[in-house]
Amino acid sequence: MIPEEDRGPAWLRDYGGAIEADIQRMEEFAQQLLAEVQKNYVPHMEEVQSDMLPNLPSPHAGFAELVSFFEAHRTVQQDTSTRVWDVGDGTGGLATAAEKVSKNYGQADAFSQARVRDVESALDQTGVAAPPPPGSQNATPSQGGTENTGSPNA
Repeated sequence: MIPEEDRGPAWLRDYGGAIEADIQRMEEFAQQLLAEVQKNYVPHMEEVQSDMLPNLPSPHAGFAELVSFFEAHRTVQQDTSTRVWDVGDGTGGLATAAEKVSKNYGQADAFSQARVRDVESALDQTGVAAPPPPGSQNATPSQGGTENTGSPNA
């Protein structure tokens, strides 16, 4: 039985079941996630990246619509390239956070030791930004902000 002082506010006690996580298996999850990214994402990421690298020749300045199209095309190319790299970095960050939580709490009673703020802190340290609230003006993900070694931001 959980002591009264550890039970939380009475008005929140009937709020569904607790979120459970197998802390012991988080490290295994992290390793499998990193292996999956390296085996099945990175090769495709590099292929997509190589398709995004070539710059198209500049059109004649007198053809304003085509110039505008090429500028928009290059912006979309760059945004796509950034997003492709960010997914790889973000997934790696998630795996790092899972591994950290596992190492910090693997030998402890997960239900009494792991706290939401600790998990959020581990995720915050990955550099992966939380998605904006639905309907907010900043609903588009931010550019960059992760450690991209070799990320071609031209």
